[in-house]
Amino acid sequence: MSATDAPRIAVVGAGIAGITTAYNLVKRGARVTIFDRHPYAAMETSFANGGQISACNAEVWNSWGTVWKGVKWMTTPGAPLLVNPTPTWHKISWMLAFVGNIPGYENNTVTTVRLALEARARLAEIAAAENIDFDREDRGILHFYEKKHDFEAAAEVSKLLAKGGLERRPVTPQEMRALEPALKGSYYGGYFTPSDFTGDIHKFTLGLARACERLGVEMRLSDEVLSVTASDNGVTVISQSTEPSLEKIAPPTEVHLFDRIVVCGGVMSRGLARMLGDRVNIYPVKGYSITITLPPASEALAPWVSLLDESSKIVSARLGPNRLRIAGTAEFNGYNRDIRAERIDPLINWCRAHFPGISTRQSVPWTGLRPMMPNMLPRVGRGKNPRVFYNTGHGHLGWTLAAATADAIGALAMGRGNA
Repeated sequence: MSATDAPRIAVVGAGIAGITTAYNLVKRGARVTIFDRHPYAAMETSFANGGQISACNAEVWNSWGTVWKGVKWMTTPGAPLLVNPTPTWHKISWMLAFVGNIPGYENNTVTTVRLALEARARLAEIAAAENIDFDREDRGILHFYEKKHDFEAAAEVSKLLAKGGLERRPVTPQEMRALEPALKGSYYGGYFTPSDFTGDIHKFTLGLARACERLGVEMRLSDEVLSVTASDNGVTVISQSTEPSLEKIAPPTEVHLFDRIVVCGGVMSRGLARMLGDRVNIYPVKGYSITITLPPASEALAPWVSLLDESSKIVSARLGPNRLRIAGTAEFNGYNRDIRAERIDPLINWCRAHFPGISTRQSVPWTGLRPMMPNMLPRVGRGKNPRVFYNTGHGHLGWTLAAATADAIGALAMGRGNA
């Protein structure tokens, strides 16, 4: 394919999904332009997540147990799952669809595991090919359980993971202490997945964005998409700069013409899809994290093995010698991006309880909106218009699944049947 014959493809969103998509497309020969309202890649949900590439966390949330817990925790400020009781049509319709997908729990979990394994291998290949340093740690992920019935329930989840091709093994409290001596507390048991790994999603995405630029991707950062339309003849994107200006007049809008478009806009994908005549029922599920800069005295006291506490739904990941990421919680509160102290406190308290010697004085709080579909599977495929494609809705597994979904949408968007 010559450069002049290569399709012009717009990618909206410069998070992990958008950057991996742009990389895949340009490697397939497309002329790619990526849009994002921020001045840098990975400035929203891909900025400070839990850090885990976790096929072992592929169990979808669609179960009656999750529903009952959500009801029980609704009035508990520090609960792992919090739902703002104020009704909105978007929230109600999404939750009804979530409940409607409970019968698909097993099949969707197995599907997610298989996708995660493919993505995990692909991400490692990309990092090696582009020489991206993202504080990768190949020490596995340890799920731990305080109560017997939670540990026994995890055994059933392990069967589904194994059906999808992932093996994780049960470990005793003694084996847990050997795996991660820094972990304090009393536990019934755990499950260990040695093949999963951790890293800094922000560093990876920035590194891959630099590779995209080197390969010829046009990076239109600080450029917000105001509208997008698709017809038989092509795709029209209207954008506007978000760069601050001393002038009091709004910057001019720009019109861009493309052959195709891939929407990777995270929680904003729902609005973009509506402009394109599609329904993509993404709901923003807020998550929180803290990044602790470890003083020298705390470095030896912090865990190196990545952890997932099933009772509190909190994860940890070591990012190099002097940073520890702790993340968790799910909050259904619309597009609210406020960092709430009562949601950060449980993360700090968790760290102090399980790693009492660590200083949390230098901890930076963060929040991001996970783009979740009601069935917990990403939306990867065509829109109604054959020039429109979606790679979005990865939920809490964007870092884990992105490399595989980018490959799928790249193949589809560059297929022979496209205009």
